[in-house]
Amino acid sequence: MDQHLLSIVLFTPLAGLAVLLFLPGENKTLIKLWANLVAFAGFLVSLPLASRFDASNGGYQFVEKAPWIPTMGVQYIIGIDGISLLLVMLTTLIGFLSILSSWTSIDERVKEYYAMFLLLQTGMIGVFVALDFFLFYVFWEIVLIPMYFIIGVWGGPRKLYAAIKFVLYTLAGSVLMLLGILTLYFQHFKQFGYYTFEVAALMRLDLPLGLQQWVFWAFFLGFAIKVPMFPFHTWLPDAHVEAPTAGSVILAAVLLKMGTYGFLRFSLPLLPKASIDQTIVQALAVLSIIAIIYGALVSLMQQDWKKLVAYSSVSHLGFCTLGIFALNPNGIAGSVIQQINHGISTGMLFLIIGVIYERRHTREIAAYGGLAHVMPKFATVFAFAMLSSAGLPLLNGFVGEFTILQGAFEASRTWAALAVTGVILGAAYLLWLYQRTMLGQVTNARNLHLPDLSPRELAVFAPLILWAVWIGVYPKPYFDVLEKPVAQLVERVRPSYFTGQVQAGLTEHRAP
Repeated sequence: MDQHLLSIVLFTPLAGLAVLLFLPGENKTLIKLWANLVAFAGFLVSLPLASRFDASNGGYQFVEKAPWIPTMGVQYIIGIDGISLLLVMLTTLIGFLSILSSWTSIDERVKEYYAMFLLLQTGMIGVFVALDFFLFYVFWEIVLIPMYFIIGVWGGPRKLYAAIKFVLYTLAGSVLMLLGILTLYFQHFKQFGYYTFEVAALMRLDLPLGLQQWVFWAFFLGFAIKVPMFPFHTWLPDAHVEAPTAGSVILAAVLLKMGTYGFLRFSLPLLPKASIDQTIVQALAVLSIIAIIYGALVSLMQQDWKKLVAYSSVSHLGFCTLGIFALNPNGIAGSVIQQINHGISTGMLFLIIGVIYERRHTREIAAYGGLAHVMPKFATVFAFAMLSSAGLPLLNGFVGEFTILQGAFEASRTWAALAVTGVILGAAYLLWLYQRTMLGQVTNARNLHLPDLSPRELAVFAPLILWAVWIGVYPKPYFDVLEKPVAQLVERVRPSYFTGQVQAGLTEHRAP
């Protein structure tokens, strides 16, 4: 069982999709029940990954390897380390909750909708487990198709514009990334005499700095557009605003992490000389800090709930990329934990917006006020999500932001000083949103009789609330799981980092 556990996790949604296609399209209840059952099964089969994962083992675990297209050197290789473990667990849980949250909101083309979600689930998990570059690229591109249809068919008034913009942006980045992959592929043949896309084999390449820089920027465009980093973020607000609620949740919580994961899994270990090049590091740090501050300032200006949360993602993901390019253990571990935190907190905020939109069919902040009097449970959950996103101590957001700022401070005090303004602005726009919608008197008569959260809606929020508290109160298991892969990554990019730390410690110890 263990030897095929990862394949079972990867293909459970696809197996469920195959059965779904044979269900009668007019029986909507049966389709919804089956899709929810498959998504829940997908989450359950991923739990043994966490329970059987050995944090003391620095290598890849649950590795499966089989030839796929031998003439091209393409193999089916999958495996996970601590970084991908956390992202796979996030994907299986958020995927299940997204499908559960769609029960009442989707009533047209129900079969096609759930089929797209199950295909999307397989694509996202595939991105996080693939250890062959060709396989990774296939999953990376597969994700585009269902997301295009989820936005373009079940989205808002400008859905086609948003869907096409999303695909064109992402496709442009993907094509350049493909050129980078092919460069490594042909360089491997040149140096070792055989073709392969296996990531572990490509890490043996010895490339000159100039070539590494070229490939780095090719990868950068693919990953930066997905994150999205400033100034490649303009597709994101449109996609979020027009997507149905579950589409926004999965886009924010999981899809954006494919970009940050790409930097960690490929850019840094495969291109260490370019990754430590001061020009590149400074450029990416500046772009990250601009994203943090710009995203927060633009969020403060918004009149639409969904746009506000969409721009907040630009700001929060800026912290994640800043942590990565601090190139030290605190920065990178903090970045991965913050990616999980962003998935939990922003996922909750988009679910909150979905709940209120289903009842009132408007996302204008001005249309609300005093909702805490009418929907106390809703206001409580919203307060929790808002404080989690703002980084309140003892909740998940604080752990990630604090560790990233530690890493940023170690790399450059200026970076940390500028980045911390994003925390202050983040608290400002979230508290302002809460105050305008929940507190005060009910100003609009149409809000007086809105139903509070149903048991199903509470069930969607419960796992996210519990997870946020767990990370906030006891983050040690997460740092333990990340310790080895993060140390290996830092050692790969900065071989002298840990030696320098030990020497600094000895000098300090000897000082009178």
